[in-house]
Amino acid sequence: MPDSQPQPQPPSNPPRPPGAPGPSGPALLLCGARLTDGRTVDVRLGGGRIEAVGTAGSLASGPARTGVTRVDLSGYLLLPAPAEPHAHGDTALSAEHPGPVSYAPEDVQRRATQAALLHLGLGATVVRAHVRVGDVQGLGALGAVLRARRSLRGLAELTTVAMPRLLTGPAGADGLAMLRDAVKMGASVVGGCPDLDPDPAGYVEAVLELASEHGCPVDLHTDAADPARLARLAAMAGGLRPGVTIGPCAGLARLPAHLASRAADQLAAAGVTVVCLPQGGCGGAGRRGTAPVRLLRAAGVRVAAGSGALRDIANPVGRGDPLEAAYLLASVHGLRPEDAYDAVSASARAALGLPEVRVEAGFPAELLAVRGDRLAGALSLAYSRIVVHRGRVVARTSAVREYCHATGAGEPGLPRQGRGELS
Repeated sequence: MPDSQPQPQPPSNPPRPPGAPGPSGPALLLCGARLTDGRTVDVRLGGGRIEAVGTAGSLASGPARTGVTRVDLSGYLLLPAPAEPHAHGDTALSAEHPGPVSYAPEDVQRRATQAALLHLGLGATVVRAHVRVGDVQGLGALGAVLRARRSLRGLAELTTVAMPRLLTGPAGADGLAMLRDAVKMGASVVGGCPDLDPDPAGYVEAVLELASEHGCPVDLHTDAADPARLARLAAMAGGLRPGVTIGPCAGLARLPAHLASRAADQLAAAGVTVVCLPQGGCGGAGRRGTAPVRLLRAAGVRVAAGSGALRDIANPVGRGDPLEAAYLLASVHGLRPEDAYDAVSASARAALGLPEVRVEAGFPAELLAVRGDRLAGALSLAYSRIVVHRGRVVARTSAVREYCHATGAGEPGLPRQGRGELS
């Protein structure tokens, strides 16, 4: 098995104007895919949506349709594609270079583009990137990530969260002005780290007020270790539309059980989504750990899972793999594989305000095919993947395991893949 990922390169095709339709391409027929309910089906895609789902061979044997490309998915499990609700495009991949993180616009744009392509190759067709604004970065990092977003149009969706450091007191006035300018530039979500402000409640209030004014979602970093502060956040966030997300909330797991349970009930009543980071923390997350996902889910809180840092100083070995996040939720935190995958797919998409995806006619053609026939196995050994975005294949990863020749290699029952021999 390969033990490293190839470094993706930014796409060379020029970006299309904002609002222009993606490349339509030929209609796709996904043949012989297995679904989580055990059925083997053909799936026809067109116009960025799923047109039809039928038993294996039924769609391929019908009247010929010109311009249809067939993709053989025999041996693959077909799933709704994951979404990445918590990434840091401005600092991603920076641990691989010595010295301080460069915030030169060209460096940020290159890193953000490569990071989004890594996420895409792993299955996430939509990425929400948290970007620092103010301080030494000003709005330069945000502008660079927005340019990366335009260059990726048609391959993947990249949305941005503007994160000022301070919003209260004399120094906070500049941060608030910067946050307003960030929204005007194109940041679609407002957020930040209230735990780092001298007045966390005031910080949250400022963010929620600006979000209400502009109709933006809110996404805040918090450790959630202070139950009184969390209760105030839930009280202020209740009813805000289009919604409030917080994460990674690892501090909830360190609270006494009765306080954590009360906080979970308050978050559920307020409709706040929690994004946990099973693969590690991020620069704005403080202490590491994972939120108590089973407690939150039992209280009725929507729980999504993100990747956090992707090979930056906060986590130099961060993978950004949604299936690994689901694997950890299942293997470490005791979720059923179906619930673990929901955290990186359906719940992650809902956290981002995206429409639901099912492998059924009429739903968006945002799909991930993984080698395997059961979800548990796919989460364990998800090496080969085919990613579909807007109805077309946008990424493929193929892995082959080979075993060297041995005396008993011809014995029946020994596993073997591939036709080559290792010397």
